[in-house]
Amino acid sequence: MNVPDEATSFADLALRPELLRALGDLGYEEPTPIQREAIPPLLEGRDLLGQAATGTGKTAAFALPVLQRLPAEGTASGPVALILVPTRELAVQVSEAMHRYGRDMGARVLPIYGGQPIGRQLRALERGVDVVVATPGRALDHIGRGTLPLSDLRVVVLDEADEMLDMGFAEDIDTILQDTPAGRQTVLFSATMPPRIDGMARRHLSDPVRIKIEREPAETGETPRVRQSAYIVSRSHKPAALGRVLDVEAPTAAIVFCRTRDEVDTLTETLNGRGYRAEALHGGMGQEQRDRVMARLRTGTADLLVATDVAARGLDIEQLTHVINYDVPSAPEAYVHRIGRVGRAGREGVAITLAEPREHRMLKTIERVTRSRVQIEKVPTVADLRARRLELTRAAIHESILEDDLERFRVVVETLTDEFDVMEVALAAVKLAHEATGTEGDDEDIPEVALSPSRGRREAGPRDDRRGRGTSGSGMARLFVGAGRSARIRPQDLVGAIAGETKVNGRDIGAIEIADRFSLVEVPEYAVAEIIDALRRTTIKGRKVTVRRDRA
Repeated sequence: MNVPDEATSFADLALRPELLRALGDLGYEEPTPIQREAIPPLLEGRDLLGQAATGTGKTAAFALPVLQRLPAEGTASGPVALILVPTRELAVQVSEAMHRYGRDMGARVLPIYGGQPIGRQLRALERGVDVVVATPGRALDHIGRGTLPLSDLRVVVLDEADEMLDMGFAEDIDTILQDTPAGRQTVLFSATMPPRIDGMARRHLSDPVRIKIEREPAETGETPRVRQSAYIVSRSHKPAALGRVLDVEAPTAAIVFCRTRDEVDTLTETLNGRGYRAEALHGGMGQEQRDRVMARLRTGTADLLVATDVAARGLDIEQLTHVINYDVPSAPEAYVHRIGRVGRAGREGVAITLAEPREHRMLKTIERVTRSRVQIEKVPTVADLRARRLELTRAAIHESILEDDLERFRVVVETLTDEFDVMEVALAAVKLAHEATGTEGDDEDIPEVALSPSRGRREAGPRDDRRGRGTSGSGMARLFVGAGRSARIRPQDLVGAIAGETKVNGRDIGAIEIADRFSLVEVPEYAVAEIIDALRRTTIKGRKVTVRRDRA
C-alpha cells in the first residue's frame, strides 16, 4: 500500500490533535517514509508486515496508531495494546517514546522486563495500564500469574521480530498470540525477512499490508549514507589499529562492538589509557549503571561506547557517527543491525570492521548478503596519523581565530616580535598548542597483513562450535538442564534463556548437547552460580526446569 506524496505532514495522516501537539513540541516536522506508509493502514485497523531497519522511524510508525486507538482516559479495564520487544533496553526506549507522544492523552504505558522488581510491575498492572511494552519471557510470566489480562487487547506489535527469534523466543511469542483475542490487529516489524519471519506472519497476521523500507540511495555525486570499510590486522595489533583508526576518523560518538563482556572491559580500559573517553556496556551491569552510561554518552561526557551485541540492542543514539566492529559479526544479519544505527537524517554514517586474516572471507559473505561494498583499507601509518594530528591542530587554531577574543594576548605577540620574526613566533605558538593536546607519541607502523587464497580458504568463516560435542575446555563448566528433545528444547532456547537472564553473552556459551529428557550446556566457570540461580527462577519453553552442575 502506498500513500500519496501529498502526505507531507503529520496533519495529513489524520492523527488526533493531542498527538499532533506532542509531535510539534518534540520538533517532528514531517513523517519518515515508514511512517507515511504504515500509519494510514494501521489507523484503518489493517494487519501489517514491515521490513525496516533501526533509525527509519518505525517506533513512531506503530506507536502513533496505537495511541490513536486508546479509549478515553482511564476507562480501559485492561491493556488495549501489547508491544513485544527482544530486550529490556528496547522496552524502556519504546515505553519512553510512547509516554512522550501520548502525554496530552494521559496514556498509561508500562514496560515490563526481567531484572526489574516484579512487585512494582504487579502494582502498576493492578492500578491499570493502557499499553504494555514487554519482553516475551516476562510477558508470559505475567500471563501465567493472571496479572496481565489479554481479553481487552486490540493491538499486538512485534518489534524487531528477527531479534526475538534469534534469542529463542519463537514459541513464547506463539503461546502469547494464541491467548489474545481473535479479532486483534497484529503488527510485525523486522529489519530482515528470513523464512521464519514469513512463517510467523502467515500464522498470526490476517491479509497484512506489506511494507519494505530501505535506506534512501544517495543522490548522484553525494557520499553514501553509510561508508563501509574494513582493516585486516592480526589480533595482537587490534588495539593499536583501533586507536589509529579512531585518531584518524575522530568520531563525534561511536559504538565499538565486542564479542564478550571480558573483551569489552579490557578494551574500555585500554582506550581510556590512550586518552579516549570510553564507557563499557554489557550484561554484567545493572540497569541503573547502564542508564548512567547512556546519559554520559548522550550528554557528550563520553564519546565511545564499547558494548556487546546483547547489551546494545535497542539503543538509539542520535549523535552517533561511527559503528566499529572490533571483530567481524558472526552473521550478516548482525552486521545489518549494527550499521543501521548510523547514517540517519541525511547525515553520513561510518561503519568500520577490524578483521583478522581468517575472517576475511566472512566479509565477502556480508557483502553478498547485504549487496553492499565493504572497502578494504590500509591501517593508517605513523605518517598518516601525524598528518591528521597536525590537521586537527590547524583546525583548532583556525576556529580560535574566528571565534575567540584574542585581544588580551596581543601584548605577548608584540613583545616577542620586537626580538623575533612573526613567523618564528607563530611557529612556536603552534608547536606549543600541538604538544598541549598530548597527541604526539612514539607510535610504530602496524605490519601489513598479506592474504593468500589458501589461507583464506582454510580459515574462512566465523567460528561457532556451540553445537559440537566434546569435553569442557579450560575455564568452562558443564550444566545439566532437566529438559530436552521431548520438551522441544533447541540450542537457541537455551542460549536465549541464559543470555536474556544473566550477564553472559551468547558467544561465551560453549557446546550444547540435547538428549530426549535433558540437555548439557557448557558455560564459563565464573558464571556457573549466576546461571543456575537465574534459570531456576525463570522458565524455558514456559516450564520450570531442574538446573545443576553436571556430575559426570
